[in-house]
Amino acid sequence: MRKILNDSLRSFVHHEQTGALWRLSDIFLEQIPFDHDNLIFCCIGTDRSTGDALGPLTGSFLSSFHSFPFEVIGTLEQPLHAINLASTIEEIQQKPITPFVVAIDACLGNEKNIGQIIVHEGPLFPGKAVKKELPPIGDISVKGIVNVGGFMEMLVLQNTRLNVTYAMGNKIARGLLLAWQRHLLNKKHDANNNTNYNNTGQQIGYSNFS
Repeated sequence: MRKILNDSLRSFVHHEQTGALWRLSDIFLEQIPFDHDNLIFCCIGTDRSTGDALGPLTGSFLSSFHSFPFEVIGTLEQPLHAINLASTIEEIQQKPITPFVVAIDACLGNEKNIGQIIVHEGPLFPGKAVKKELPPIGDISVKGIVNVGGFMEMLVLQNTRLNVTYAMGNKIARGLLLAWQRHLLNKKHDANNNTNYNNTGQQIGYSNFS
């Protein structure tokens, strides 16, 4: 969980705005390499705090999607939090294929930005808002502003409405699933276009020039 107190956000969308799901999928398609051989989603947080449950909620939603084929670390049942984060990062780094990690976490920010979902390149720094020294994680960061930062952050997180984190986690997970489905459709469309081109080329004699 990280604190965000400025408006210099690279790509963001409010989870309640019209078309938020499609806009999120656009952003995810732009920034996540779904063709990567070892794509991992690390959903950080704890089920013991309503504000910090965004990651585990998102992980549980993603794990429930049978058509979402990627590894998901961090759920309500098995959270990825301060205690096991360092060891999990070490395990990930030892995988035979260098992973591409999408890190998902809650954060605090200005009151006007509550509900914003932020996506940017580079790692996030879990626990920074509550003065915890934890290792950075992620090639891409997805953060949801769940409440106001700047004062008594731990208490603020514990008193965040569960409805906010639930709705945002659900929207992030559905946006990722939609992005994956659109990625598959794009690949199918490209493959069909290539097949049609090759067939047409053979019909008019292009194969003679190969």
